[in-house]
Amino acid sequence: FPLSISKLQKLWYLNVSRNGLSDPLPAIPVKGIPSLLSIDLSYNILSLGSVPDWIRSKELRDVHLAGCKLKGDLPHFVRPDTLSSIDLSDNFLVDGISNFFTNMSSLQDVKLSNNQLRFDISKIKLPFGLASIDLHANHLMGSLSSSINNMTSSSLEVIDVSNNFISGHIPEFVEGSSLKVLNLGSNNLSGSIPVSISNLVELERLDISRNNILGNIPSSLGQLQNLQWLDVSINGITGQIPGSFSQITSLKHANFRTNRLCGE
Repeated sequence: FPLSISKLQKLWYLNVSRNGLSDPLPAIPVKGIPSLLSIDLSYNILSLGSVPDWIRSKELRDVHLAGCKLKGDLPHFVRPDTLSSIDLSDNFLVDGISNFFTNMSSLQDVKLSNNQLRFDISKIKLPFGLASIDLHANHLMGSLSSSINNMTSSSLEVIDVSNNFISGHIPEFVEGSSLKVLNLGSNNLSGSIPVSISNLVELERLDISRNNILGNIPSSLGQLQNLQWLDVSINGITGQIPGSFSQITSLKHANFRTNRLCGE
């Protein structure tokens, strides 16, 4: 896009994603496009390397830079408190998550999937009010046991930490969660499915496939009346599929393959 766009005093929304934009971007002054609140440069032919200063320094609400070949540490924004939605997925980011969420008091949706982020998931501190976090396909390690109930505040609806290296057991869940999507697939989780998973009464999608889960499927899963998608495939689960599943009238997809289930 042309440098002259920086002179547009009232422009607050700019989306040029999924085009053929290539390097270099115009050298927009830090004070250019003064009213800008939302920027989306995702999936062009850009090799940004780092987030441009004119983006980092603004009081933005939405920053979407997926597939822009960002490298190194996660960026620091001058006004993190104004950010509501961030998408930095499909890049080459490796570090900086330990203090990335500091002062992001308005953040509701964050996507950092398909990067090379390495950190201990048990030490993550998320901003209060976050609704959705997608960290799939990174290099997350550690255990969820001590962290997931801190992550599942009353506002959080989506957790996707699939395709990582998370170990330990599936944690116990407390009442009062608004969680609708829980994707723990393709990790190194062990132990059994906790009975307390029935406390996630709003849950619509549960994926614990491709782990090392053992034991029986608890009949309490039948209490998840909103469940539409269930995948427990490729584990070491034994016993029978509980009869209580007939109570989940909303269920559309149920994958039990490659376990040790028995019964008629």
